[in-house]
Amino acid sequence: MDRPSTMGDVNLLKLPDSVPDEKGLYLSDVICTSWNCVVDTRVYEGDVVAIWGAGPIGQMCVEFAFMNGAKRAIVIDSNWRLDFLKKIYPRVETLDYSTLPRGTSVTQKLREMVPRGPDVCLECVAGEYAKGWAHYFEILLGMETDTSEIVNEMITSVRSYGRCGITGVYTGFTNHFNIGSLMERGIRLIGNGQAPVHMYWKELLKKIEDGEIDPLKMVTHRVRLEELAECYDFFEKKKDGMQKVFVETKFSAPRAAGPELKSLKQ
Repeated sequence: MDRPSTMGDVNLLKLPDSVPDEKGLYLSDVICTSWNCVVDTRVYEGDVVAIWGAGPIGQMCVEFAFMNGAKRAIVIDSNWRLDFLKKIYPRVETLDYSTLPRGTSVTQKLREMVPRGPDVCLECVAGEYAKGWAHYFEILLGMETDTSEIVNEMITSVRSYGRCGITGVYTGFTNHFNIGSLMERGIRLIGNGQAPVHMYWKELLKKIEDGEIDPLKMVTHRVRLEELAECYDFFEKKKDGMQKVFVETKFSAPRAAGPELKSLKQ
């Protein structure tokens, strides 16, 4: 070759000694994705933010929403991660849609909590998980690739002229999309896309180094490379509250100080 390859220069970020592997690793994924979701959709001082999905992306969106001045953050989901989230961020409000009275929608409940509707709604779930039978069968029969249910909930829940951002993965086409509410109420619907990681990672690395961001809040387990087969079983069945995992190898830097992550043997 006439010149050396620069792929390593483009796609590798050198971590300072003060940032352990467990904290730097997620700059390649969750940290930049969540940050992009919040800043691309725009969260302003005093906003009320509703977040669909209490997984790692949604969890970090809570942190970044507050960091960008949100007054309130409400997370919608239906599983144990809502309790996990509440322990990490006592300020967060949660809405378990599976416990709503029959006939009560997420939008109705959100309007009770926020009478005019949230200023910002963030989608951190993805479009392949149908909640109702219609979308379940339409996806099964190839009539659509993604369900519009979560996006429609955001559109009907957000205040007029509010903002909705989609970070969960959608691959193609959807049915029953509420374009009327979107148009009539002046709502901004933003596809956040694949996060431009290189745009943010140096800024966010500095925030990690300065202690403004702690990625380990969302990490539950540390496993060794030779334990990966067993780890997949744990993750698939969500054993021991497993959600985000750090895989340690013989090349890993010394462990981060602070509370120890769970292992498979605990």
